[in-house]
Amino acid sequence: MSALSVDKLESLKAKARTIRQHIIRMIGKAGSGHPGGSLSAVEILVTLYFHKLKVNPKDPRWLERDRFLLSKGHAAPVWYAALAEAGFFPISQLDSLRKMGSILQGHPDMKRTPGVEMSSGSLGQGLSIANGIAIAGKLDKKSYRVHVLLGDGECQEGQVWEAAMAAAHYKLDNLVGLIDYNGLQIDGPIEKIMSPLPLAEKWAAFGWNVINVDGHKVEKIIAALDHAETAKGKPTMIICRTVKGKGVSFMENKHEWHGKAPNAQQIEAALKELG
Repeated sequence: MSALSVDKLESLKAKARTIRQHIIRMIGKAGSGHPGGSLSAVEILVTLYFHKLKVNPKDPRWLERDRFLLSKGHAAPVWYAALAEAGFFPISQLDSLRKMGSILQGHPDMKRTPGVEMSSGSLGQGLSIANGIAIAGKLDKKSYRVHVLLGDGECQEGQVWEAAMAAAHYKLDNLVGLIDYNGLQIDGPIEKIMSPLPLAEKWAAFGWNVINVDGHKVEKIIAALDHAETAKGKPTMIICRTVKGKGVSFMENKHEWHGKAPNAQQIEAALKELG
C-alpha cells in the first residue's frame, strides 16, 4: 500500500462524511434523485479524487489527466459532490441539482459539467467508452490511466461483457474498472432480479486481473489501485463490497432508497447521523 499517514487517512474519512452530507442536501433540495447508490460509492470517489487521480480542476481538459467515467450515471450526486469538493466548480452549485438550466443535471452531462468525461445514464455503456479512451492513450503513447465505475446491477447488461472481452483482448493494462457491489438494484437484490454472480470468477474468466476489497475502507481501495498499476498485459477489475445507503441507518441495505428523495424530517435525521 502507498504510504498513507494517519492524518491523510483521517482527512479522507472527513471528506467522505462531507460528501455524504452534500448528497443528502442535494437530493433533498431537488426532491428527486438516487441516494442509495450515491452513498455506497462515496469512499471510491474520495479515494480517486483526493488520493489517486492526476487531474487539474483549473484545467479539466488537461491532456495528461487521468480519466474517470461514471457508468452508473444515476449516482451523479456523489460525482458532483466530489468534483465540487475537488474544486472543479463552486460548492454552491450543488444546490442547483436537477434544476432547469443547471450545470448539474439528474444524470451526468459532459457538455455542462466541468470534470465530467462522459454523459451517462443508460446503463452498460461506460466500459465500452473507457476501452476507447484507454486504446487511444496507448496509441498516443500517453501515461494517463482510465478508471470507470460500474454498478453491480449494471453487470446484467450484455454490452458490459462485450466490453470486458475487448479490454482483455487488447491488453488494456491502463484501464481499471471498479464495481460498486452493494447487492441491490431498484427492484430488489441483484441475484433475484437477474443474477450477475459470481462477479469475481466471471471477470477473471474474461481475462481480467480481479481484486476484491471492502469498498468503504479507503486504505484497501488505495492498495487495490496501487496493485492495479503493477498488473501488466491485462485490465484490472476492483470489486468493491459496499452497503447501499451507507452512513444513513434508515437507508442502509434498503432498495427502496435507490431512487427516492428524503423528506424534510428524514433530511434532518440523516444529517444529524452524518455529523
